[in-house]
Amino acid sequence: MEVAGGADVAESVAQFARRRQRGVCVLSGSGSVANVTLRQPAAPGAVVALHGRFEILSLTGAFLPGPAPPGATGLTVYLAGGQGQVVGGSVVGSLVAAGPVMVVAATFANATYERLPLDDDDEGASGAAQGGGGGGSPRGIGSSGGQPLPAGLPDPSSLPLYNLPPNLMPNGGGGQVGHEAFAWAHGRPPY
Repeated sequence: MEVAGGADVAESVAQFARRRQRGVCVLSGSGSVANVTLRQPAAPGAVVALHGRFEILSLTGAFLPGPAPPGATGLTVYLAGGQGQVVGGSVVGSLVAAGPVMVVAATFANATYERLPLDDDDEGASGAAQGGGGGGSPRGIGSSGGQPLPAGLPDPSSLPLYNLPPNLMPNGGGGQVGHEAFAWAHGRPPY
Protein backbone atom coordinates (compact mmCIF):
# COMPACT_ATOMS: atom_id res chain seq x y z
CA MET A 1 0.00 0.00 0.00
CA GLU A 2 1.21 3.49 -0.71
CA VAL A 3 0.14 6.25 1.66
CA ALA A 4 0.35 9.71 0.10
CA GLY A 5 2.37 12.48 1.71
CA GLY A 6 0.31 14.53 4.17
CA ALA A 7 -2.03 11.63 5.00
CA ASP A 8 -2.12 9.92 8.39
CA VAL A 9 -0.61 6.44 7.95
CA ALA A 10 -2.51 4.73 10.79
CA GLU A 11 -5.86 6.27 9.85
CA SER A 12 -5.36 5.40 6.16
CA VAL A 13 -4.77 1.71 6.93
CA ALA A 14 -7.65 1.63 9.45
CA GLN A 15 -9.99 3.18 6.90
CA PHE A 16 -8.92 0.59 4.29
CA ALA A 17 -9.74 -2.22 6.76
CA ARG A 18 -13.16 -0.72 7.55
CA ARG A 19 -14.17 0.00 3.94
CA ARG A 20 -13.06 -3.36 2.58
CA GLN A 21 -14.22 -5.30 5.68
CA ARG A 22 -10.84 -7.04 5.83
CA GLY A 23 -8.27 -7.65 8.52
CA VAL A 24 -4.88 -6.06 7.88
CA CYS A 25 -1.59 -7.25 9.35
CA VAL A 26 1.11 -4.61 8.81
CA LEU A 27 4.47 -6.31 8.29
CA SER A 28 6.77 -3.37 7.53
CA GLY A 29 6.93 0.15 6.21
CA SER A 30 9.38 2.60 4.73
CA GLY A 31 9.48 6.33 4.17
CA SER A 32 9.45 9.49 6.26
CA VAL A 33 6.88 10.73 8.74
CA ALA A 34 6.35 13.91 10.76
CA ASN A 35 4.15 14.98 13.66
CA VAL A 36 4.18 11.65 15.48
CA THR A 37 2.38 10.88 18.75
CA LEU A 38 3.61 7.75 20.58
CA ARG A 39 3.19 5.90 23.84
CA GLN A 40 6.65 4.66 24.74
CA PRO A 41 7.10 1.18 26.23
CA ALA A 42 9.82 2.22 28.70
CA ALA A 43 7.52 4.67 30.50
CA PRO A 44 3.97 3.23 30.60
CA GLY A 45 1.38 5.94 30.20
CA ALA A 46 3.91 8.46 28.87
CA VAL A 47 2.69 9.99 25.62
CA VAL A 48 5.26 11.83 23.52
CA ALA A 49 4.53 14.20 20.63
CA LEU A 50 7.44 14.43 18.20
CA HIS A 51 7.81 17.23 15.66
CA GLY A 52 10.15 17.18 12.70
CA ARG A 53 10.98 14.58 10.10
CA PHE A 54 11.74 10.95 11.02
CA GLU A 55 12.67 7.94 8.91
CA ILE A 56 10.67 4.73 9.52
CA LEU A 57 12.90 1.89 10.76
CA SER A 58 10.13 -0.54 11.70
CA LEU A 59 6.36 -0.49 11.29
CA THR A 60 4.13 -3.33 12.51
CA GLY A 61 0.55 -3.73 13.65
CA ALA A 62 -2.91 -5.05 12.99
CA PHE A 63 -6.30 -3.63 12.10
CA LEU A 64 -9.51 -5.62 12.39
CA PRO A 65 -12.89 -4.45 11.15
CA GLY A 66 -15.50 -3.95 13.90
CA PRO A 67 -16.60 -5.10 16.38
CA ALA A 68 -13.06 -5.81 17.67
CA PRO A 69 -12.17 -3.87 20.83
CA PRO A 70 -9.93 -0.80 20.38
CA GLY A 71 -6.88 -2.51 21.93
CA ALA A 72 -6.91 -5.18 19.20
CA THR A 73 -5.89 -2.72 16.50
CA GLY A 74 -3.06 -0.28 16.11
CA LEU A 75 0.51 0.31 14.99
CA THR A 76 3.93 0.17 16.59
CA VAL A 77 6.66 2.24 14.95
CA TYR A 78 10.37 2.81 15.49
CA LEU A 79 11.89 5.91 13.93
CA ALA A 80 15.33 7.42 13.30
CA GLY A 81 15.83 11.14 13.85
CA GLY A 82 18.21 13.51 12.08
CA GLN A 83 21.08 12.98 14.54
CA GLY A 84 20.71 9.19 14.56
CA GLN A 85 18.55 8.94 17.68
CA VAL A 86 16.02 6.11 17.68
CA VAL A 87 12.59 6.47 19.22
CA GLY A 88 9.56 4.26 19.08
CA GLY A 89 6.39 2.99 20.64
CA SER A 90 2.68 2.50 20.03
CA VAL A 91 1.05 5.06 17.77
CA VAL A 92 -1.65 6.82 19.82
CA GLY A 93 -2.19 9.93 17.72
CA SER A 94 -0.96 11.22 14.43
CA LEU A 95 1.58 9.49 12.17
CA VAL A 96 1.63 11.87 9.20
CA ALA A 97 3.47 10.80 6.06
CA ALA A 98 6.12 13.42 5.12
CA GLY A 99 6.30 11.91 1.62
CA PRO A 100 5.07 8.68 0.08
CA VAL A 101 5.11 5.90 2.71
CA MET A 102 5.13 2.30 1.50
CA VAL A 103 3.35 -0.16 3.80
CA VAL A 104 3.77 -3.91 3.28
CA ALA A 105 0.73 -5.69 4.68
CA ALA A 106 -1.19 -8.93 4.49
CA THR A 107 -4.97 -8.66 4.25
CA PHE A 108 -7.44 -11.38 5.09
CA ALA A 109 -11.18 -11.87 4.97
CA ASN A 110 -13.36 -13.27 7.75
CA ALA A 111 -11.24 -11.73 10.51
CA THR A 112 -12.46 -12.75 13.97
CA TYR A 113 -11.52 -11.72 17.47
CA GLU A 114 -11.11 -14.41 20.13
CA ARG A 115 -10.38 -14.04 23.85
CA LEU A 116 -7.85 -16.52 25.25
CA PRO A 117 -7.57 -18.73 27.19
CA LEU A 118 -10.73 -20.46 26.10
CA ASP A 119 -13.33 -21.41 28.71
CA ASP A 120 -13.50 -25.11 29.60
CA ASP A 121 -16.82 -25.40 27.74
CA ASP A 122 -15.38 -23.81 24.59
CA GLU A 123 -12.17 -25.83 24.89
CA GLY A 124 -14.02 -29.15 24.88
CA ALA A 125 -16.09 -28.16 21.86
CA SER A 126 -13.03 -26.84 20.04
CA GLY A 127 -11.00 -29.95 20.84
CA ALA A 128 -13.78 -32.15 19.47
CA ALA A 129 -13.98 -30.04 16.34
CA GLN A 130 -10.23 -30.38 15.81
CA GLY A 131 -9.99 -34.08 16.66
CA GLY A 132 -8.99 -36.23 13.73
CA GLY A 133 -12.19 -37.80 12.52
CA GLY A 134 -12.72 -40.42 9.86
CA GLY A 135 -13.86 -39.73 6.34
CA GLY A 136 -10.34 -39.21 5.03
CA SER A 137 -10.17 -35.62 6.29
CA PRO A 138 -6.77 -34.37 7.46
CA ARG A 139 -5.93 -34.24 11.15
CA GLY A 140 -6.70 -30.85 12.74
CA ILE A 141 -4.09 -28.54 14.19
CA GLY A 142 -3.43 -29.53 17.78
CA SER A 143 -5.29 -32.81 17.55
CA SER A 144 -3.99 -35.94 19.21
CA GLY A 145 -4.11 -38.26 16.23
CA GLY A 146 -6.64 -40.58 14.70
CA GLN A 147 -8.98 -40.79 17.69
CA PRO A 148 -12.64 -41.16 16.75
CA LEU A 149 -15.09 -38.37 17.44
CA PRO A 150 -17.47 -38.77 20.39
CA ALA A 151 -20.78 -40.42 19.50
CA GLY A 152 -23.28 -38.12 17.87
CA LEU A 153 -20.79 -35.50 16.61
CA PRO A 154 -20.40 -35.21 12.84
CA ASP A 155 -17.02 -34.91 11.16
CA PRO A 156 -16.30 -31.13 11.07
CA SER A 157 -15.13 -31.35 7.46
CA SER A 158 -18.63 -32.44 6.45
CA LEU A 159 -20.32 -29.35 7.93
CA PRO A 160 -21.39 -26.52 5.56
CA LEU A 161 -19.84 -23.07 5.73
CA TYR A 162 -22.17 -20.09 5.92
CA ASN A 163 -21.76 -16.39 5.09
CA LEU A 164 -18.84 -16.89 2.72
CA PRO A 165 -18.97 -15.11 -0.62
CA PRO A 166 -19.24 -17.54 -3.56
CA ASN A 167 -15.72 -16.76 -4.77
CA LEU A 168 -14.30 -18.12 -1.47
CA MET A 169 -16.29 -21.34 -1.55
CA PRO A 170 -14.58 -24.28 -3.25
CA ASN A 171 -16.16 -25.78 -6.37
CA GLY A 172 -18.16 -22.69 -7.30
CA GLY A 173 -19.97 -22.21 -4.02
CA GLY A 174 -21.35 -25.68 -3.38
CA GLY A 175 -18.35 -27.33 -1.72
CA GLN A 176 -17.00 -27.64 1.76
CA VAL A 177 -13.62 -27.08 3.36
CA GLY A 178 -11.70 -29.32 5.77
CA HIS A 179 -11.59 -28.39 9.45
CA GLU A 180 -8.07 -26.93 9.20
CA ALA A 181 -9.72 -23.83 7.68
CA PHE A 182 -11.50 -23.27 11.00
CA ALA A 183 -8.18 -23.23 12.87
CA TRP A 184 -6.91 -20.44 10.59
CA ALA A 185 -10.17 -18.50 10.78
CA HIS A 186 -10.04 -18.35 14.57
CA GLY A 187 -6.41 -17.24 14.91
CA ARG A 188 -5.72 -13.78 16.34
CA PRO A 189 -2.60 -11.62 15.98
CA PRO A 190 -0.83 -10.98 19.31
CA TYR A 191 -1.44 -7.20 19.29
